[in-house]
Amino acid sequence: MSLTRLALRAAAPVPRLESFSRYLFVGPHPDDIEIGAGATASRLAAMGKQITFLICTDGRFGDGLTGLRGDALAGAREEEARRSAGLLGVADVRFLNLSDGGFYKQEELLAGIARVIGEVQPEVLLAPDPCVRSECHIDHLNVGQAVRRLACLAPYEGIMAGYGGKSAPVKALAYYMTARPNRYVATRGHVDKQMKAIFDCHLTQFPPNCAEARSIRLYLTLRSIDFGLRSLKGRAEGFRVLGTTQMHCLPEAD
Repeated sequence: MSLTRLALRAAAPVPRLESFSRYLFVGPHPDDIEIGAGATASRLAAMGKQITFLICTDGRFGDGLTGLRGDALAGAREEEARRSAGLLGVADVRFLNLSDGGFYKQEELLAGIARVIGEVQPEVLLAPDPCVRSECHIDHLNVGQAVRRLACLAPYEGIMAGYGGKSAPVKALAYYMTARPNRYVATRGHVDKQMKAIFDCHLTQFPPNCAEARSIRLYLTLRSIDFGLRSLKGRAEGFRVLGTTQMHCLPEAD
């Protein structure tokens, strides 16, 4: 590690996610927050933190394994998302209702997220990591890039007004579904809630005993163990966290 990187770590340590009060979890589809960060959302809710879920697309082009399609599937997935969030202790769930599959303008996505940032006044924004080289889904990439853009600009009233929102005291950006976590949140006691939120609620995507549900359940279990071992926290979720210092002009924070 270079002396510059060591100096940056000493001068501007990466924030601890649990140290804030207000969080906005932004998900591309109705089940992504739960898969990427559901156990963390459950833990933060149990700690009494203010948490909002914002789901950007309606998931109308999900597999629809129950036979639902189009508006019917989108409506079912919204109800599943509300029930799932409730199991995690999150009551404030919002929807932009953009079409799944990238059938929207990036300006619409930015404006919708900016508006909710202004309403919620979060200190932390959480979104999928748009820099993961293996990620191919356009909605994940678009949402991650939009949140990345707004995280840096959120404190500036004039700029946020241009996006259709209000300024907010964002102090950290945390990527879930990342290949390079630098902060871990202990989730012992909350992984089971995460599993119930996914597999007992999102039934249009994960019907009982379907092969994909078994695969994702195993993946989440092993991931929580791996991250727990890395961080000596027992069970954990990992995030790529950037504070306000790391977001701008500091390539060594990569």
